[in-house]
Amino acid sequence: MGAPTIGVLALQGDVREHVAALAAAGADARPVRRPAELDAVDGLVVPGGESTTISKLADIFEMREPIDKRIADGMPVYGSCAGMIMLATEVLDGRPDQRGFAGIDMTVRRNAFGRQVDSFEAPVTITGVEGEPFHAVFIRAPWVERVGAGVEVIGTVTDGPAADRIVAVRQANLLATSFHPELTGDLRVHAYFVDLVRATS
Repeated sequence: MGAPTIGVLALQGDVREHVAALAAAGADARPVRRPAELDAVDGLVVPGGESTTISKLADIFEMREPIDKRIADGMPVYGSCAGMIMLATEVLDGRPDQRGFAGIDMTVRRNAFGRQVDSFEAPVTITGVEGEPFHAVFIRAPWVERVGAGVEVIGTVTDGPAADRIVAVRQANLLATSFHPELTGDLRVHAYFVDLVRATS
């Protein structure tokens, strides 16, 4: 099959880095910030950034309902860091007015690993991603405290103070990681998502 068309939600966050990584992994990647642009893609990435800001801008740009509908219709979505928070059904330590897309049945703790100064890197073995453990970059990252019956835990931190914390999950066509693969130069997570979109579209 040809290159799937994958959008990156371009409201706030590291949009360019995801677009570049997706393109390098074989997708036709483009920024998306309007409902008509969402209609033209086969899959969507919700990038890292500030989850409360993304939540507000999703309403301002009238993107919330269209994204909710596409998720309900089975569109593949990948959320990294703030994107993971946006895909969770329950967020701990978030703002009361914060609303996400609630696609993955999980409880996520916002800023669980600490503040910006507590950012760190750690190896993560990811089910379905071949090769050595992924060198993951965590920046004010969440972690997953609970997953529902339909959610597969595909990645945990393998060592250090955060060992065994859940940092990557998948539920059907929805994928989420606590970390930022777009900042590493390692395309394996993006390639995994591109393959998921290709298989679905």
